Amino acid sequence: MGLCYSLRPRLFGDLSARQEDTGGCGGSGKGTGKDRGRRLQLLQKTSTQKQKNCDKLLVEEKEAEKEAKKVSKNIDRVLKELKREYKQTHRLLLLGAGESGKSTIVKQMRILHVNGFNAEEKKQKIQDIRKNVKDAIVTIVSAMSTLIPPVPLANPEDQFRIDYIKSIAPLSDFDYSQEFFDHAKKLWDDEGVKACFERSNEYQLIDCDLLRCRVLTSGIFETRFQVDKVNFHMFDVGGQRDERRKWIQCFNDVTAIIFVVASSSYNMVIREDNNTNRLREALDLFRSIWNNRWLRTISVILFLNKQDMLAEKVLAGKSKIEDYFPEYARYTIPNEATPEPGEDPRVTRAKFFIRDEFLRISTASGDGRHYCYPHFTCAVDTENIRRVFNDCRDIIQRMHLRQYELL
Repeated sequence: MGLCYSLRPRLFGDLSARQEDTGGCGGSGKGTGKDRGRRLQLLQKTSTQKQKNCDKLLVEEKEAEKEAKKVSKNIDRVLKELKREYKQTHRLLLLGAGESGKSTIVKQMRILHVNGFNAEEKKQKIQDIRKNVKDAIVTIVSAMSTLIPPVPLANPEDQFRIDYIKSIAPLSDFDYSQEFFDHAKKLWDDEGVKACFERSNEYQLIDCDLLRCRVLTSGIFETRFQVDKVNFHMFDVGGQRDERRKWIQCFNDVTAIIFVVASSSYNMVIREDNNTNRLREALDLFRSIWNNRWLRTISVILFLNKQDMLAEKVLAGKSKIEDYFPEYARYTIPNEATPEPGEDPRVTRAKFFIRDEFLRISTASGDGRHYCYPHFTCAVDTENIRRVFNDCRDIIQRMHLRQYELL
């Protein structure tokens, strides 16, 4: 035993010294306890801060969720309102061959239902009207020498005026001086120029004034207006051949098609090829729309437009309809045809013949899924368009109710 105790310091060192350094197994351990306390306090503080951060994040998350629900609810409300408004809106698609008067119909809707044109818009149209005047006089004086037989000036001394007009014809940035208008007016007073104008079916001519002002429609233009708290959206699409491929973009959810025909164009050719008769082109176009598989449930309101010009041509007797439509010679006016008060019987027969040419197409299918409603119109006559559109509103309303299966 003595040996064992004597060897302990060598084997294990001086245990008493260690105990003193560490305070012994039963010592107070002041240094280590303080460190542990500080660490514990730090952990508690960190834990408390983390808890506060978590609580804050939870509150923020709940607020964000609450705000998101509010936004979602508002979006749903707006979508519901838009859907309701969409269902209550009558969408009208204006179709027809080029220069039939579609854009003029749109202008009339603006005049009648959208407070017309403001001063700035009227000012902008002045340049278009000037260009129409220039294009018209250039076209007429150029045609005088190309028509067969040619048309001479009644006053040959005015030839220098024609030379001036032809010299400014290619200028795109022409400033429309008073000299130009003086020459144009003098030439228009010439009987030879007027005679050439009367043969305008043999070449292309452009009409003018605010409603007659001609600007080629390219693309799709939407006009919105309201009549007696009913919303209408009218889509005007270019009628030239290269514009028609865009029509299909407008076919979805259309309430009705307004097909516009230039009735007076029976003796004219289209701009695209100078061979195809304009009225026959309109008939072919109407047939393709009427039989289109996407439009077999969409009824068509037929505007037989330019009745004023048709009457002028028929009464003038220089361009006979039977020369372009031989079947007109055999046409008998239907019993239900009602002429306008004071209307010449020749005009009545002409306009109903053109109407019946279109109705023959619409009645050929006989499926009863869509109908054609013809109206005689003069797009530059605001009162005429007001009356016709009022007559059409009940038809459009029935189409709309049928579209959403409410009728």
